[in-house]
Amino acid sequence: MTTLFTPQKKLIPCIVQDHVTGKVLMLGYMNEEAYRKTVAERRVTFFSRSKQRLWTKGETSGNFLEVVNIQTDCDNDTLLIQVIPTGPVCHTGSDTCFGEVNTKRMCDKLEEIIRRRKENPKQGSYTTSLFKNGLNRIAQKVGEEAVELVIAAKDEDDERFLNEAADLFYHYLVLLISRNKSFADVEAVLEKRHRDEK
Repeated sequence: MTTLFTPQKKLIPCIVQDHVTGKVLMLGYMNEEAYRKTVAERRVTFFSRSKQRLWTKGETSGNFLEVVNIQTDCDNDTLLIQVIPTGPVCHTGSDTCFGEVNTKRMCDKLEEIIRRRKENPKQGSYTTSLFKNGLNRIAQKVGEEAVELVIAAKDEDDERFLNEAADLFYHYLVLLISRNKSFADVEAVLEKRHRDEK
């Protein structure tokens, strides 16, 4: 990857994209040292052209960009860095440097909450109690919720049906996270199946 940088090309543009929402968050520049630091720490560091030094995004604000994936474009002269932002990206306080709102879907927010409960158990939390009871109990709950959804589907009560669907989806996410997987992993399988069907 260091062939990205040459004596003639010491700085390259880096497009930063939210890994979950797909929104473009900002554009920065890297030299080889900034690139190596980003790869090593899995946190985005740029070369600041105004300060003439390395600059880790979030070093002042605490709003870091946690790296998920780095790839180059077809000409090998631009980086696309997919990240999980820990707060607003722009120095103005905006979600992006382009003034756009970077809103996650409800399922992404829910997944974050569930993952947080797994990593940092909270007394009195239902989600924490599920993780505490183990994988077998979580899998059993998914089965129970699936049966309840099937039963509700046969009634005319749309509110009950949707509530049961929400219960099943929540427990399904808990099961995925208990196996260290995410809904994005399932989407990747669906995408592959879709491509294979074409």
